[in-house]
Amino acid sequence: MTIQVHLDRLLAERGMTLTELSERVGVTVVNLSVLKNGRARAIRFSTLTALCEVLDCQPGDLLSYRQG
Repeated sequence: MTIQVHLDRLLAERGMTLTELSERVGVTVVNLSVLKNGRARAIRFSTLTALCEVLDCQPGDLLSYRQG
């Protein structure tokens, strides 16, 4: 996969658990885990927006492109 997800780093920097993020964003822990582990095939803009709002970040802080 050439899109990297930096959810682990952002959670650690904010001292937040995946469960807490799940509750605040309104997305199941299972779905966030799929995203965190790089197994997601897509992400809704509404989910991306909610993640950025809760984590106080920009989409580029959460996702990056690595040339393969």
